[in-house]
Amino acid sequence: MSLLTVKENMVMVNNGNIDIASSIANNNVVFDTKELNLWYGETHALKDINLKIKENEVTAIIGPSGCGKSTYLKTLNRMVELVPTVRTTGEISYKGQSILDKSFKVENLRTRVGMVFQKPNPFPKSIYDNIAYGPRIHGIRNKKILDEIVEKSLRGAYIWDEVKDRLKENAYGLSGGQQQRLCIARTLAIEPDVILMDEPTSALDPKSTLKIEDLVQELKKDYSIIIVTHNMQQAARISDRTAFFLDGEVVEFDVTDTIFTKPNDSRTEDYISGRFG
Repeated sequence: MSLLTVKENMVMVNNGNIDIASSIANNNVVFDTKELNLWYGETHALKDINLKIKENEVTAIIGPSGCGKSTYLKTLNRMVELVPTVRTTGEISYKGQSILDKSFKVENLRTRVGMVFQKPNPFPKSIYDNIAYGPRIHGIRNKKILDEIVEKSLRGAYIWDEVKDRLKENAYGLSGGQQQRLCIARTLAIEPDVILMDEPTSALDPKSTLKIEDLVQELKKDYSIIIVTHNMQQAARISDRTAFFLDGEVVEFDVTDTIFTKPNDSRTEDYISGRFG
């Protein structure tokens, strides 16, 4: 049984009256956010966010520190709910279904929507076990199937040739850039639809950064990618669309070329040109 089959069965059993498969066709929109507001206690962190994220595109989220970029990203797989004081209003739909609906199991959401963090965070396990961890959680025990998933995922993250003879070694022995690609491979192993990336290259050297950027361009053929970045050049290089956040609001959201060459809002131009931020 493949991981995809395991996931589909899990969704049908756990999701009650929600049928994800029947709602895939929604004008190629993977996430539709409407009038989203979020508070950390009394702090209003996100204000009336309206965004449509399209499938098989790279969407960059830019803006100064503290503007709500990472907070918004974490609402898309509901990791933000791990903060006890968080309160939200509004709507976020994933392929036509409200992810804030109590019948939408958060476990299923996080299977469909993977996340790569700012700093590489491999498990203190072997390279092989890092990749096999997710599939095992989803019930796959057959070694042949696990071997296939591990190889496919590492190839997908363009790191197989570097680690194929080291699979039993501890992942901590890899370089920072290799660890980040390993974490991306670990995300690919559970076959998500969307990959969230929270400044995935900020802790990496320029050579490793370039490898991750090249990887992102390849991955968008099969995945929808939403990336938070402080690096304006990176956003311009790798994204199809860019959202500019400021003080918890979306100031402007458009095709990346338009954002960087003909922004409609003077605040966008000021930020991109380095006048603040």
